[in-house]
Amino acid sequence: MDLEARSLQPNVKAILLAKLREYKSDLNNLKSEHKRLASANSNQAARDDLLESGMADAMSVSANQRGRLMMSTERLNESSDRIKESRRTMLETEELGVSILQDLHQQRQSLLHANDTLHGVDDNISKSKKILTNMSRRMSRNKWIISSIIVVLVVAIALILYFKLSK
Repeated sequence: MDLEARSLQPNVKAILLAKLREYKSDLNNLKSEHKRLASANSNQAARDDLLESGMADAMSVSANQRGRLMMSTERLNESSDRIKESRRTMLETEELGVSILQDLHQQRQSLLHANDTLHGVDDNISKSKKILTNMSRRMSRNKWIISSIIVVLVVAIALILYFKLSK
């Protein structure tokens, strides 16, 4: 399952890996619980023998020992609760980290798209600049041509007037 989860897409992979770690931890906890119970059952007969032989001693067990046992059990329960709370906090933090990574991925994609768009706009501006430069050259050339035609026409009119008035 671990290999399959690692080969998926990043957004699904992170969630599945977190669940997988949680399941593995639960499995390990259950295994240790099973071993503890199995060893308790095998030791139950020996314990019963000891208790029967030491029944007289059992009556003399002090309240102090029982109190210490209760306190130890209480501390163990509190520690278990703290561990569970820490685990919950860790899972929440991991989910938050996954969410942040997804947001960063989306922002990266947006920046890459904006960069591509910017390059496209830059290319279009370069093409527009070339077109405007060519238009400016043509306009200047057309002005010179029109000016030359006007000068030629003025000279032609002047020559025509000169020859008509001189006759």
